[in-house]
Amino acid sequence: MAQKPSIPKGTRDFSPEEMAKRNYIFDTIREVYALYGFQQIETPAMENLSTLMGKYGEEGDKLLFKILNSGDYLRGIDDAELLSRNTARLQSRLCEKGLRYDLTVPFARYVVQHREELALPFKRYQIQPVWRADRPQRGRYREFYQCDADVVGSESLLNEVELMQIVDEVFSRLGIRVCIKMNNRKILSGIAEVIGEAERITDITVAIDKIDKIGLDGVNAELREKGISETAIAQLQPIITLQGTNGEKLDTIRTVLQDSAVGLKGVEECTYILDHIEGQLRNAVELDLSLARGLNYYTGAIFEVKALDVAIGSITGGGRYDNLTGIFGMPGLSGVGISFGADRIYDVLTTLDLYPKASSTGTQLLFVNFGEAEAAFCLNALRTVRTAGIRAEIYPDAAKMKKQMTYANAKHIPYVGIVGETELEAGKVMLKNMETGEQTLLSVDELVAQLQQ
Repeated sequence: MAQKPSIPKGTRDFSPEEMAKRNYIFDTIREVYALYGFQQIETPAMENLSTLMGKYGEEGDKLLFKILNSGDYLRGIDDAELLSRNTARLQSRLCEKGLRYDLTVPFARYVVQHREELALPFKRYQIQPVWRADRPQRGRYREFYQCDADVVGSESLLNEVELMQIVDEVFSRLGIRVCIKMNNRKILSGIAEVIGEAERITDITVAIDKIDKIGLDGVNAELREKGISETAIAQLQPIITLQGTNGEKLDTIRTVLQDSAVGLKGVEECTYILDHIEGQLRNAVELDLSLARGLNYYTGAIFEVKALDVAIGSITGGGRYDNLTGIFGMPGLSGVGISFGADRIYDVLTTLDLYPKASSTGTQLLFVNFGEAEAAFCLNALRTVRTAGIRAEIYPDAAKMKKQMTYANAKHIPYVGIVGETELEAGKVMLKNMETGEQTLLSVDELVAQLQQ
């Protein structure tokens, strides 16, 4: 008995109706990116592991999908190495390539490779799938799309301001109420400094970034496991749970970080961004000092977007990275970017039933097939109809009328064009509205005019 086909956990098939909805998301994001002067690029699904490894922290490296070398990938590996079960070492010998984890690191590689072709600042957007060997759960997939926009070659905070405007515009167009959370890695570095744990900034940010998932007690337990002192953990509590308006939080943290130059720089950057978006956005912006974003390459402002009406993880994130291209031999090129999580946005729109009917790009008109002569007339009519931009098709077989109407209903086709013996003699089409059942005898030009209304 043949094995029942399946797909890997954490991946999904998408039906035509689902693809129409996904394209609605992509098109909305693409249109807003273009409004702000961003240009589209694409990079390969595969990257060299030397490009990917070490850019996402230890946890991120574990989630990279590695690709076995082609051919005899065990050549040169002796039995002793295999029996040692040293996974990390074996992976480095057996795998030279991996599936991209995000679009930012490949973009940094792209910038370095194509530096001579680019006019700086370079504003690019990219809408492609990424892969993570994570545990699948609701809202978290192993294969998913990201919709990134980045600016490299400019340190101006106006870039951060515009990226927040883009986030606000996209979710306003989609009809999703969100809260845009914001913090700054310099503030987090300052906090680590004033609590006496400056060298443990990575451990601290990785832990507090999980506060929404594991709670404050879970964060504290992880900090202890990482060797953070009880005194430092106690000092951290009132900071990461700070309440109040954005202005009040800034005033408080400015006092806390008065002896940290890097921390005060972060406060200054947050103040600038918040001042410049004051009164401009339709969605709320919250300074959240527990926001850390676990990726090691962020160096300045960081962003995360949460849907207000659906319990789901962040649906957009991003931030400033000053050092990323330096890893590839081009130091000193600052960048900042955001990434929309298209799959989570899809789930939010589905849960809230926010897709407009116009998001469907299915067939608008089906011509019924009664035989060779009628089909020949319909083919000529189809040429006129399609030239007018109306999505139309003809049923390929001269099947029973019931079967053809069932097909139209299954595809949610709103209109059916009927050309029988009487209509053929008159050179017209009987147009049937599948929702109301109303039928109207029309010339092909009249039919086009009615469907274009």
